[in-house]
Amino acid sequence: MPGTGKTFYIAGAGITGLTLALALAKFGASVTVLERSAALSELGAGLQLSPNARLLLDRLGLGELLTGLSLEPLGIDIYPLARRSPLVTLELGAAMRQHFGSPYAVLHRADLTDALYRATRRFANIDILFGVRHWDASAHSDGVMVSVMQADGQMRTGRANGLIGADGVHSFTRRHVLAGPDARFAGRLAWRTMLPFQSAAGHLALDRVSVLFGPGFHLVCYPLPHRDQVNIALFAKGAAEATASHPSLSKASPRIAALLAAAENWTCWPLYTVSTPKWHKGNIGLAGDAAHAMVPFQAQGAAMGIEDAAVLAPLLVRHGSAESALAQYERIRRARVARVARTSTTNGRIFHMGWPFSVARDLAISAQGTRGHIKRLAWLYSHDAGLIPREKDGS
Repeated sequence: MPGTGKTFYIAGAGITGLTLALALAKFGASVTVLERSAALSELGAGLQLSPNARLLLDRLGLGELLTGLSLEPLGIDIYPLARRSPLVTLELGAAMRQHFGSPYAVLHRADLTDALYRATRRFANIDILFGVRHWDASAHSDGVMVSVMQADGQMRTGRANGLIGADGVHSFTRRHVLAGPDARFAGRLAWRTMLPFQSAAGHLALDRVSVLFGPGFHLVCYPLPHRDQVNIALFAKGAAEATASHPSLSKASPRIAALLAAAENWTCWPLYTVSTPKWHKGNIGLAGDAAHAMVPFQAQGAAMGIEDAAVLAPLLVRHGSAESALAQYERIRRARVARVARTSTTNGRIFHMGWPFSVARDLAISAQGTRGHIKRLAWLYSHDAGLIPREKDGS
C-alpha cells in the first residue's frame, strides 16, 4: 500500500502497541515505537486468544505462524472443588471455528509478542526504539512534538500526526502526559508459573483448558505444547504487595494440592484496573490496558487491545486529524470494553463462590450444557472490530 505521508508514535512494544504499529504500517503510515525495556519480555506466561482477536491477527498475516505456536484446546473442563471429574466440558475446538469463523487458541504471551515483533521487522516504515530512558510529548493543533532520550543518552525529537500510549496498566501516557488517574488495585493477586508436561499428566487433560473453582480462589490451567509446558495461574484475594509464594489453600482439592505441590518459581502479579474519563486529549490517545485495564476473568485483556488497534489504525490514517480519529475510536470502543470489563468482574465473583452459593452456580453451569457458553458469549466472540487490509506482509 502506498505511503500516506502520516507519521505516528506509539508508546509501548507490547501486544497492543505492536499490533497497532503493524496495522498502521499496512495502511502506509510511518510508525516509531518507544519501549523502555531493553528487549522484548517473556513475562506474563500463558495467553488465551479468542476468535474475536484471532480473526484480526490472521488479517495481519499472522495466521500460519500462530497456528504453529499455539494449541486449539478441545474444550474447557470445569472442576468445582470436590469433583474428581469435570462438571461439564465446554466445547472449543471445531465448535469455535463453526460458530465464529476463527479458532480459540492458547499460547505463551512471549510467543505472540515475538510473532508480532518479527512481522514489524518486515516493514521499513516501522522503527522500534528499545531502552528508551525517557520521553515526553506535547499536543498541537497540527500534531504532536515528541522528545526521546534514547538508550545511549542521545536526545531525539520529532513531529508526528499523533501519539498513542499503549504502555500498559501503569501508563506514563495516561498518568503524566494526559494527567489521568492511577490504576486501581482490584483486591486480587495472580500467581503464575509453568509446569512440565509430565508434572501435570494424570491431574489434567493435556488437550483442554481446565478451570478449578474454590471458595475465594480459582486456578486456570492449559497446555502449551510448543514449549512442552502447562500454564498454571492461581487467582485469590490479597493485598497489593506481591508475594513470592502462593497462599496456603486449606480447602484445596487433591487435584489442586497436587498441582500446587509440583509447581515452582511462582511470579505474583497484583491485579489492577483502569477507568479514565477520557481516552485522549488533542492528538494524544490511549489504547489497550492504558485506557481500560480489566481483571482477567474472561481472558480478554489482550483481545481488547488487539481490537483497539484494528479500529484505531484505519481511523488515524483516514481522518484529517488524530484528534478526530481518537474521538471516533473512543465512541466506538468504550461501551464494548465496559461490557467486557463488567463480565470479567462478574466472572470473578462467580468463580470464587463458597457454599451454598457454589451449589447454585454449579447447577446453572451444568444446565447450560457443553455449548451454553457459545450462546452466552456470542456477542463477544463473533465481534468483528477490524478494517485491517488483507494485503500480503510488506505491501
